Amino acid sequence: MQTRILRLASAAVVLLWAHSAAAQTADEIIEKSITAMGGRAAMEKVKSRHATGTLLLGTPAGDIQGTVEILNAAPNKSRTLIKADLSAFGAGALVVDQRFDGTNGHVLDSLQGNRDITGPQLETMKANSFPHPFLSYKAMGASVKLSGKEKVLDKDAFVLIFQPAAGQPIKQYVDATTFLPLRTVVKVNVPQIGEVEQNADPSDYRELDGVKVPYTVRIESSVQGITMTFSKVEHNVVVDEKLFVKP
Repeated sequence: MQTRILRLASAAVVLLWAHSAAAQTADEIIEKSITAMGGRAAMEKVKSRHATGTLLLGTPAGDIQGTVEILNAAPNKSRTLIKADLSAFGAGALVVDQRFDGTNGHVLDSLQGNRDITGPQLETMKANSFPHPFLSYKAMGASVKLSGKEKVLDKDAFVLIFQPAAGQPIKQYVDATTFLPLRTVVKVNVPQIGEVEQNADPSDYRELDGVKVPYTVRIESSVQGITMTFSKVEHNVVVDEKLFVKP
């Protein structure tokens, strides 16, 4: 009986140690990822980012080419402007202007109508931060746990699951070799369809002002796939705050 108690006690100690080690390992992975992206000091100097490039939208009817412009500002403001010509599909010009001022989100959509961003998508946007949520997730009240390793894009990746103060969990994959962010999985609202899971895969990292920036982002869900390729990225640009709010 005494031996059994000792074994149970030992098992409990092992479980407690494993839980502590997992939590510490999650923090270590995040810190290594921050270092891989340029380090806290360099990243915290970036107060805004303006990126422009091309967009390829995959649809069942064929690929659609267009342009994309993304503006971010600390601590958590964003604007994404997408333009494409849909005349070949009988739909005319497509303009999607998504804005978030840190609290409220709105989309101006020439094809599917203007709408406020609500529900899980809004909570996910609130849980984000610029230049990267790894820098400030604790201050924002989020927790994180390590959920092992998985293969992503033929690469070994650590799986970090972030639980924001409000909203649904956000899954972040970190390359186990380079420690650069490899994939983010969130849930978004798609008009006329509802809530879907969406992957965002950054790649083609290049150094800009001491910070690693992805010049290609592939966004994919069960509904569609979008590839954004940026040709120009600038840091600490002058920001017009009106671009983040509902017009």
